[in-house]
Amino acid sequence: MSIALRQRRKRGSLKATIAVLGGCLWSLGQPAAAEDFAPDSHPRVQALVDELAARGLSRTWLTATLSRAEFRQPVLDAMAGAAERHLRWDEYRDIFVKPERIQGGVEFIAAHRDAFARAEAEYGVPAEIIAAIIGVETFYGRYTGSHRVLDSLATLAFHHPSRGNFFRGELAAFLEISNEQGVDPASLQGSYAGAMGYPQFIPTSYQAYAVDFDADGKRDLWHNPVDAIGSVGNYFARHGWQRGAPLYVEAQGPATAPAGIEFNRTRRPYVAIDELAERGIEPQGATPDVDEGRVIPLALEVGEGDIRYRLGYENFYVITRYNHSHLYAMAVSTLAERIRSARGEGA
Repeated sequence: MSIALRQRRKRGSLKATIAVLGGCLWSLGQPAAAEDFAPDSHPRVQALVDELAARGLSRTWLTATLSRAEFRQPVLDAMAGAAERHLRWDEYRDIFVKPERIQGGVEFIAAHRDAFARAEAEYGVPAEIIAAIIGVETFYGRYTGSHRVLDSLATLAFHHPSRGNFFRGELAAFLEISNEQGVDPASLQGSYAGAMGYPQFIPTSYQAYAVDFDADGKRDLWHNPVDAIGSVGNYFARHGWQRGAPLYVEAQGPATAPAGIEFNRTRRPYVAIDELAERGIEPQGATPDVDEGRVIPLALEVGEGDIRYRLGYENFYVITRYNHSHLYAMAVSTLAERIRSARGEGA
């Protein structure tokens, strides 16, 4: 779903090298022309046309649309996952929690104050959380991706060696959305993995969670920030956001993270606070009576070997449903805090 996912760590391992070489060898000879996806020359493309035509889409429109899709080798290269670099928390944080992104969040909320107020009232998600998601994903709509979504999803659906079925479903959803919205599929751009618009929803998430928040008859996440604001709020509410509940609490603990504790897992709160206390990790300040006394233990690397502890609650877990990374959720949480502080109490 996320542009933030592109902050990768470089794996120098043999496994990663083999994956890169395998991907390169596998992709040799792959066609790179628009006619690569013409249904009359590819049975699997034709099968998708048949499936969507049975759902009511025009066969002629589907054939013409898919015939315009182009094979994109850079999309497959990006999906190979080999060019990933391990980032410490402070390195990851500094990508997103910058003065210009904080101020951008303040201005974005001010520009759409009514929409944020309605989203908070309806879904229970604070304005700064919604703004931080959009800020991390696309810098408030400034950077929504440079790949034609049609090309990316067609390439991944019919040429990815292991995830083709997943992306076939995303391509089908994308075609349904663009047809429903009356938008030319070839005109839409997004991430190399097909994430789209202000909040970088993948097509199936778009179908499931996008809302027409300004009641203009369209769910437009590509150009309409009001729809994006409502849709992010809806996404969180549908994933169990707890109105008024905290995200996390800071904690203190030993210089070396204790063995035997699974840190940084993006699961619902799974370790008892009492158990952590027995291992020397204790919250700083009072802890709310939530999540049956369980938390997500976070050990965040900063500097050379230094650790900062946090204890995440259910709402922290909900943020990881948007992007399954504890660093992502921590960046969103931190940016949201800074935006709220910059707006002033009661803003």
